[in-house]
Amino acid sequence: MGRSSVISPEHAKTWHLVRGGAITVEVRINDQIRAREVRLVGPEGEQVGIVPIEQALKLAQDVDLDLVEVAPAARPPVCKLMDYGKFKYEAALKAREARRNQQQTVIKEMKLRPKIDQHDYETKKGHVVRFLKGGDKVKVTIMFRGREQSRPELGFRLLSKLADDVAELGFVESRPRQDGRNMIMVLAPHRNTKQAAREATKPAARSVNRPAPEGTAPSEARHG
Repeated sequence: MGRSSVISPEHAKTWHLVRGGAITVEVRINDQIRAREVRLVGPEGEQVGIVPIEQALKLAQDVDLDLVEVAPAARPPVCKLMDYGKFKYEAALKAREARRNQQQTVIKEMKLRPKIDQHDYETKKGHVVRFLKGGDKVKVTIMFRGREQSRPELGFRLLSKLADDVAELGFVESRPRQDGRNMIMVLAPHRNTKQAAREATKPAARSVNRPAPEGTAPSEARHG
C-alpha cells in the first residue's frame, strides 16, 4: 500500500468512534490487517459489505485512503476507509482543545443562617456573585439550629431568593435539599459567565506601537 508508510509503528494507538462512543484501541491499518476478509465501511460511513482483504486494500489504494481496522473483535473484523493521518491529526487537535477548555471544577461554599439580616445577606450574596463570575460553582448551605429545624421553609425561601438575585450569572444546578440540620443548594455559572471568566484570565496582548502623547511630534516621541 502506498499510504501504509504514513503510520510508522506496527500498532498505532489512537482514538476512534464506534457507535458514537470514544474508545482507545490498538489499531491495525492497511497491510497490518491479518484477516482474510473484512466488513468494509466506506469513507462516508456507507456499508460496502463483507469483502476479501485484498479487495478492501485495493479499494483503499484506488481512492488514496487507508484501510483502518476499527472493530477487530467482530467476526469478520470491521474496517473503514479513511485518511488515517488526517484522522489522527484532527483527533489530537480535538483532545488538545478539550484539555484547554477543561477547567478544574472548583466548588466554593457559602454558609448562611435562615434568619440572616439584610446587610449580612448582601455581603454573602456579593461573595456568591464573585465566585460565579470567576467561573466557579457555589454550594450554598443554610444552617439550622434548635427550633429553626422545624421551619425548613425559611431556608427554602432564602435559597430561592438568592437564586433569583444571581440568575443573570448562574443557575440552580442542584435544587435545595435537606441534609441533616442543613439545607443545601448548588449554583453553577452560565456558559457565557464561564467563558468571560476564561477570557479574563488570558494575558493581555502587549501593544507594540504605543501612541505618542497628545501634541507630541513623532520624532519627539521617539527621541524624547
